[in-house]
Amino acid sequence: MPFPLLPALLLMAVMTDPASAAAPAADCAAAPAALPEELAGWTAPAPLEAATGADAAAATLVLGTAVDLTLKPTPQVAYPVRPERPGGSVSHGGIVRFSVAQAGVYRVALDSSVWIDVVADGQRLVSVAHGHGPDCSGIRKMVDFRLEPGIYLLEIAGSGTPAVRVMVASVPAA
Repeated sequence: MPFPLLPALLLMAVMTDPASAAAPAADCAAAPAALPEELAGWTAPAPLEAATGADAAAATLVLGTAVDLTLKPTPQVAYPVRPERPGGSVSHGGIVRFSVAQAGVYRVALDSSVWIDVVADGQRLVSVAHGHGPDCSGIRKMVDFRLEPGIYLLEIAGSGTPAVRVMVASVPAA
């Protein structure tokens, strides 16, 4: 009976038909992403070493400026608020500080899928949106938070690598 073979034949036809093949990934070297104005600082990162706890003031982010953040082995980091997903003993993490002068929505952009928490007054804040950066931008993850004026800690946890690019920027009002 030819009918049991029909699904396999259709699958083979789809797999060999160039028109139905998955589109190749964008050539990011040839076509870097155009970034919105609030993310323009992503392409010119400064180096920064993450804090490991009480020294968070020494690792300060400037809003709208990306940093290539050097992380520490997780066992060396004393998070003020235990991250929701702290990572294991072979992962990396760290803490940076940033301040907000004006109430609004602020976006944390990252080049990897590390876990982040924004902390204020000893409390983990709830995000208001999650997403991905534009194709070919190098931004893998974006998380938005509604923030009031004040000083915040960004806790980074669960990184499989000892560095991450990160940026915090104001999101323009719609």
